[in-house]
Amino acid sequence: QVQLAESGGGLVQAGGSLRLSCAASGRAFSSYAIGWFRQAPGKEREFVAAISGSGGSTDSADSVKGRFTISRDNAKNTVYLQMNSLKPEDTAVYFCAAERFGTAQTMAAMQRIASWGQGTQVTVSS
Repeated sequence: QVQLAESGGGLVQAGGSLRLSCAASGRAFSSYAIGWFRQAPGKEREFVAAISGSGGSTDSADSVKGRFTISRDNAKNTVYLQMNSLKPEDTAVYFCAAERFGTAQTMAAMQRIASWGQGTQVTVSS
């Protein structure tokens, strides 16, 4: 089972960019689909984007399509979330999660998550 740690959050003005990283420790990283989720105060955790173990397939929520890009470097055991054109409504704690033998599409259901990171705060000011 992998352990996950997010980094890269912070405070940014609307229209700005941030890149989040999700570093994994453990074995067989490439066998895990990795997803990004976010949770704003008073709201449920929601799916943002996910990538398959090989990196060949991705999926993202409609709210971030065209602005956020997910990628991974299996040699570094790391998944990235490049966030551009940030909006105040993107403000949330962002979590990464791992699903063994999952797909970019099954990650969105959050039904077979094996590991969660501790989260990183992203705040977008208007």
